[in-house]
Amino acid sequence: MPSLRHQRVRELLKREIGEVIRREFPVGEVGLVTVNDVDVAGDLHSAIVFISILGNADQQKRGLTMLTQHRKRIQGLVGRAVVLKYTPTLKFLMDDSIVRGNRVLQIIEELERQNPGVAE
Repeated sequence: MPSLRHQRVRELLKREIGEVIRREFPVGEVGLVTVNDVDVAGDLHSAIVFISILGNADQQKRGLTMLTQHRKRIQGLVGRAVVLKYTPTLKFLMDDSIVRGNRVLQIIEELERQNPGVAE
């Protein structure tokens, strides 16, 4: 189980990275980018940022590309806002957990419609 400090750093980075993205990247160009989670290494030197992008496929692809290209700038802005001994090296990954969760809910609804009364 992660320490309390580790959890606090994760939440702080999640909030600050989200703010930087909101300020620096226009929604019309890259879609609506949401930081779902940040997984920070035990030594706090690196972090994986799980994002979801609300928009069409082109905006999603462009959004992830722009975040990856501007990674160092984002790290610098986060480093100025968050006081840590080391600013973690960021890596952005698309988080498809929401899409998978919605698909599971759709399957459950379909099964309930096909077999009414079985789940009760």
